[in-house]
Parts: sequence; C-alpha cells; structure tokens
Amino acid sequence: MLTTLLQVLHLFVCAILMFVVLLQQGKGGGMGSALGGGGAAQVFGGRGAGNILTRATAIAATTFMLTSVSLAYLSSSGDRALKARAAQEEKAHAAKTAKPKAEKAAAPPTDSAAPASSGGTAPASPAPAPAPAPAPSP
Repeated sequence: MLTTLLQVLHLFVCAILMFVVLLQQGKGGGMGSALGGGGAAQVFGGRGAGNILTRATAIAATTFMLTSVSLAYLSSSGDRALKARAAQEEKAHAAKTAKPKAEKAAAPPTDSAAPASSGGTAPASPAPAPAPAPAPSP
C-alpha cells in the first residue's frame, strides 16, 4: 500500500516538475512564452514569476528525489528479505543432508565380501597387482 502511494506521488511530482521546468523562460523564451508565460511577468511583477517558478522547481525536485530514494529503499528491502529467506532455507537443507552423512560415518563398515576364516578374524586381503603393460613392438 505504501509503495503504491509513493509510486502515484512520484509520477504526479514528475509531471509537475516537467511542467514547471518547461514554463521557465530560458534565453530563447522556451515553452513559457508559447503557453502564455510571457504575461506572467505582468501578474507577478518583473521578478515574481521567476521566484515562484524557481521555488516550485526546487520543491518538486526535492520531492522527486525523496520519493525516488524511498522507492529504491523499499524495493531493496524486499530483496534483502528474499535473500534472508533463501539463506535460511539453504541452512535447513544443509542440516538435513548433513544428518544422513553423519549417520553413515558413525555406522561400522561391514565387509561381506571377505571370506570367513576359522581363526576368528579375517586377514586383510592385499590389493590385486596391476597387469603388466605389453611391450612396445619395434
């Protein structure tokens, strides 16, 4: 709800800022004279229109920057929450996979392939020797 309100405010302020900047009279007259801004000097006085438009621009620009920073912060806070939840799930998954590995390591190894001997314990059978490599032909 807060994000939606900030987005609407941001778009409104953006439109106001564009309008106010275009109304200001530049060196060539700009859009201010085309939309009747030339008559504003008569209403507000010689410098009054410049001061009002300058103040409106400063207020709109400040509000635009504040809403931009707020929206960026709210957007990144959602990313932080998602990263925290993913890390928590990864830890839970690691704990589940570590438990069976620990049980396998604790169980004594059973060697069913070793033949039973009458002496009690079966001697360790040596590893088979590798086959000799064939001689290279000349």
